[in-house]
Amino acid sequence: MRPFFLLAMVSALGLLGLWGLVLGAGVAPPQVEGGPIVWHVHELVFGFAMAGVAGFALTALPEFTGVAGVSRVQLRALVLLWLIARAGFWASGWGGAVALWLAAAAQVALPLAVLAVLAPALRTAAGRAHWSFGWALLALAAMALGFYVDALRGAAGLRWLHATLGVLMLLIVVAASRISMRMVNRAIEQVTPGAPPYLARPPKRHLAALCITLATLAQFVRPGDALVGWLALAAAAAMFHLMSDWHVGAALWRRRFPLLLYAMYACMALGYAALGLAHLGALAGTGAGWHLLGAGAVGMGVFVVIAIAGRAHAGLWPDAGPWIPLGGALILAATGLRVLAALLGWGGGALAASAALWCLAYAVLLWRVGPGLWRPRTDGRDGCEGPAA
Repeated sequence: MRPFFLLAMVSALGLLGLWGLVLGAGVAPPQVEGGPIVWHVHELVFGFAMAGVAGFALTALPEFTGVAGVSRVQLRALVLLWLIARAGFWASGWGGAVALWLAAAAQVALPLAVLAVLAPALRTAAGRAHWSFGWALLALAAMALGFYVDALRGAAGLRWLHATLGVLMLLIVVAASRISMRMVNRAIEQVTPGAPPYLARPPKRHLAALCITLATLAQFVRPGDALVGWLALAAAAAMFHLMSDWHVGAALWRRRFPLLLYAMYACMALGYAALGLAHLGALAGTGAGWHLLGAGAVGMGVFVVIAIAGRAHAGLWPDAGPWIPLGGALILAATGLRVLAALLGWGGGALAASAALWCLAYAVLLWRVGPGLWRPRTDGRDGCEGPAA
């Protein structure tokens, strides 16, 4: 997790910082195949989010199964693939097909290589319960392959990037069920000891995953069709239904991590609702919906995972200060401002301010978590073990 979580935080600051300058100060964006919007979305899903996914999977799967994780040599190779994919795509404006082929090879190989490293863990009896992570990695490789096939043919490939957001939403639902069982029940023990436990009920989760999958497929095959709108509204309803499991009383509202995870789910539900209404003609444009999913749900999901795992698996206790809740609030504020800009037609100043708030959230996270990721452990433990008691 260490290099990938650091790459996720640094890329969050660099990408959104540059995007804010593009929108607010007229700075020229990188000249890439597909144009600036494609660059913006591509790097957020295949750069920033993929780094978060890789860091989480390489840490969580060995922990869930008890199987040894990635070696240092393997980890360096995975990081190199991520860097090559970034360099190739950023150079595609002047490097043409050669740069795109380089980026494509690395971007498709990265999730497949992560899956190969995790294969021993997934083949165990305990690992078979977590094969949804394996399918998600395969789907991310397929999305990257589709995007670069379009790009090499001269097409923008935005449909593949939107489909990748759908895959990330599925991965959030899968991962959050594992994280929330621990976080919410720990909060219940602290706030209301003896209260009934929180359960991430599989039927609700499976219904949400089905509706998200159908909405994603419809958006890919029949973009702009009313069917997309109805399926997106079904996904929103399924997410609100899934959120009802979290209504466990004071434990949800009085502990930071359950509340931030709940806010992440709320961004997903509202994002699909906004997409549904836009496709049915009730909202002007789909920008509000996509940003609720991307800036809100993905941004909050990566933030919370790094805030929890980035400290715990570096041997540090959770940050008890106000900084992590402040960072989460900044992500929500940035997302809300971006949604208002989409709905009300606000221009570059509001968009740049939204990017600045999002960057500030990740600057706070880098400040509070980063040192534990690049410094040696001081508690005498090794690898990704939790902090010593």
